[in-house]
Amino acid sequence: MIMIRAIIRPEKADAVMAALMADGFPAVTRMNVSGRGKQRGIKIGDVTYDEIPKELLMMVVKNGDKDFVVKKIMEIARTGKGSFGDGKIFVSPVEEIYTVSSGVKEQADETSEAKA
Repeated sequence: MIMIRAIIRPEKADAVMAALMADGFPAVTRMNVSGRGKQRGIKIGDVTYDEIPKELLMMVVKNGDKDFVVKKIMEIARTGKGSFGDGKIFVSPVEEIYTVSSGVKEQADETSEAKA
């Protein structure tokens, strides 16, 4: 299993969530976050805004679904402006999965159907 964390523009989050749902990936955790990337914030006049609002989408998918999900997020989240600020996607392996309500440890390998 693979965890995908996507930090994207807030105005793109609903469209990404809808596309993931339509493609069979309903289990997504969504959080409001703020930060800055390579653009080092935004300067407007004499004021620098160095904590830009973003959305963090977090999901766990099968290894074989990783490329599809990453491509879908990039396709929908990209503004097409060619500038900084569209976001980042981080991919990492999942070692263990536990269901809180039952206490059951699930397999975090390719055969698991768990999505979080």
